[in-house]
Amino acid sequence: MNTFQLNISSPDGRIFTGEVSRITVRGAMGDLAVLAGHIPLITSVKAGNCVLQLEDGSVRRGHTGGGMLTVGKGEVTFLTSSLEWYN
Repeated sequence: MNTFQLNISSPDGRIFTGEVSRITVRGAMGDLAVLAGHIPLITSVKAGNCVLQLEDGSVRRGHTGGGMLTVGKGEVTFLTSSLEWYN
């Protein structure tokens, strides 16, 4: 399974850093999933669910207050106002 580096930060500091195979959030135009090799992208993220599929295949879910998602070559950065994990 292909993975990419994901960095999630809020005004309170770094929330998550690690290799993931997918992140799913509510983008400006609807739900958005980013996989390894995704084209470069910058989009706003609305408040809603944030789902990560980790490198080992496990899933981590949370609720985000919204923010900005930047997809670059091999790395994704999610700057969020808040993220609370619920599993």
